[in-house]
Amino acid sequence: VQDTMLRAYRSFDRFEPGTNLKAWLFRIMTNAYINIYRKRQREPQQISQDEVEDFDLYQELKSHDPQWEATPENIVLDRLLDADIVSAIEDLPEQFRLAVILSDVEGFTYAEMAEIMDVPMGTVMSRLHRGRKALQKRLLQLARERGIVKDRPKQPPTD
Repeated sequence: VQDTMLRAYRSFDRFEPGTNLKAWLFRIMTNAYINIYRKRQREPQQISQDEVEDFDLYQELKSHDPQWEATPENIVLDRLLDADIVSAIEDLPEQFRLAVILSDVEGFTYAEMAEIMDVPMGTVMSRLHRGRKALQKRLLQLARERGIVKDRPKQPPTD
């Protein structure tokens, strides 16, 4: 975030008054992330498992939330590992992953997403739909592998 603000300050002369400042800043942050991601892909970082702290944010939040209840969704989330969910999101193609994160994590509107991604709004809606479907398919596969969800018996064809 600090890097984003520094970059925005340096290039503030390129900001067009009357446009969406939030989307402009998020675009700068997105570009910075993409640059860092590409750099990491060229030079992967290796860490030993001993250096990684075993901390499950979802479990921590759940233990402090008196409103948490055992709904089917919460039970499934409770049984899936966060690393698997993150991995499922990271496995999405970049254009779909960005759409899902901007919408479902960051809460941007379609118009803001179109500006950030520099694509038409119809493309945003298409990428978001396809990204959500791919993520849903992957998470269902993970749930089946862990026995959380059972396969539905195939229905015989009706005449």
